[in-house]
Amino acid sequence: MRALLVQEDPGGESPGAAARRAAAAIRAGAEAELAVFPELALGGYRLRGAAEIACDPDGEELATIAAACAEARTAALVGFVERGPLGLHDSVACIDADGELAAVYRKTYLFGAEAEVFRPGTWLEVVELAGRRIAPLVCFDVEFPEPARAAALAGADLLVTCAANMEPFAREHRLHAQARALENRVPHLYVNRVGSEEGMRFVGGTCAVDADGIVTHAAAGDGEETIMVEVGSAGAADSRADYLSFEPTRLPVEVRTKDHAKGGTR
Repeated sequence: MRALLVQEDPGGESPGAAARRAAAAIRAGAEAELAVFPELALGGYRLRGAAEIACDPDGEELATIAAACAEARTAALVGFVERGPLGLHDSVACIDADGELAAVYRKTYLFGAEAEVFRPGTWLEVVELAGRRIAPLVCFDVEFPEPARAAALAGADLLVTCAANMEPFAREHRLHAQARALENRVPHLYVNRVGSEEGMRFVGGTCAVDADGIVTHAAAGDGEETIMVEVGSAGAADSRADYLSFEPTRLPVEVRTKDHAKGGTR
């Protein structure tokens, strides 16, 4: 599968302008079967003004992108502020190659002040796009093993993280991106934004990681850049390192403090 990874600076744009730019990128990279954009690509990382850039899942901004997807026959994952019935969410729209909205994933792990603005998602997604079973993640989600593992156990064969990762966390995210791929034996597309907004500098680092945890493609720097990548298959070449097949039953944990030891052992 060919994927278009769009490392961009959406800061300062209106959601409508950002949607038109995303649509243009999809049409220009029509040979891709999947296009991936950063977290909050429609309007930028504006926690103080998130309500002003919020979009409805059935609104004109996503419709603009969906039309380009249908024209190019390309699926897309695009980050946006979702206006939900109970508040705002940091979400990713999953649009299929027919231009249909297949799913909306809501970020489950909120970072810092995000928790004051957004409501966390309460479920994970595995959605079929471009012939793959894709698990979308958003930025801080990738720093925890559990979401990616749960999605992989549910049948995901590709992880996709849409991020707005900033200084000083570039090294951590590269490590997490590789670890989530390796420990689940699932390829991973990681797309991060660049530029500055709300006093933060976003660090790029967009990359594609194979099921062995090896970075196969990476952005050249921290500027705007579009990368076309070939995405490999899931699974380990050696069954002895196919970690999902060894997923154990949850084990009890014995906590042995000095006071516990005085009471003896079982």
